[in-house]
Amino acid sequence: MKKQEKRLNRHPVQVIAVTGGKGGVGKSNVSINVAISLAQQGKRVVLLDADLGLANIDVLLGLTAHHTILDVLEGRCDLDDIMIEGPEGIKIIPAASGAKKMANLTEKEHAGIVHAFSEIGYDIDTLIVDTAAGISTTVVSFVSAAQDVLVVVCDEPTSVTDAYALIKLLAQESKTHHFRILCNMVRTSHEGQQLFNKLLKVTERFLDVTLQFVGSIPFDENVRKSVQRQRAILEAYPRSKASAAYRELGQKIFNWPLPQNPRGNLEFFVERLIQGMEYR
Repeated sequence: MKKQEKRLNRHPVQVIAVTGGKGGVGKSNVSINVAISLAQQGKRVVLLDADLGLANIDVLLGLTAHHTILDVLEGRCDLDDIMIEGPEGIKIIPAASGAKKMANLTEKEHAGIVHAFSEIGYDIDTLIVDTAAGISTTVVSFVSAAQDVLVVVCDEPTSVTDAYALIKLLAQESKTHHFRILCNMVRTSHEGQQLFNKLLKVTERFLDVTLQFVGSIPFDENVRKSVQRQRAILEAYPRSKASAAYRELGQKIFNWPLPQNPRGNLEFFVERLIQGMEYR
């Protein structure tokens, strides 16, 4: 029965890599709350913790992972076996914590993880990939395999510098040229627009890329409180300023176009796009 389900689940999947270059910009909180916001709108969402050696999604949500991607790589489990359920029914694929091997995967092993999603039994509408900090091979591999790239920045010089370095690397290494920018922890919407303009100015001068401003998440003390409670802010403080912003962001993402054709490189769910072309 499971194999039959896998043959039927062939609609295109929205794949969003959430990245940022610098650590501490709130990337994982963004990934979690975007996932929940989309689930609240009826999307079937899977959240991949792609910080493979330093897992934190399960910890942020107070969940216990009995198996991780390491078990999949070593052949003990399929992805279906390691998924755990989070708020609003989102499915979470946990990474390992403190596993040195996961921090030094080969190109073939990265490809193996991406291809493993082709065999997933759960019928999925959106995959959110929460990448690690920095510009490692792992980050580049997973971002390159996604359809949409959401770059999270905050109003710190190092955040803008690191976001620029990441965008530059992705443009050169993976031919990714379109980036959606989310400004996090801003005091006002005007501050968010100014921060975007700062990044836009330097990329327009030196890089052949397109940046799209998708909005801002306001600084909200309730975010820290929700982290302490190991709950998503949308769940713990649904009436907060940040929650309202996440719902608005989720509504925008809901309407982003789905992929129609494979791009010719390693990507998640590419076989669904190929099959879709055959039927068109």
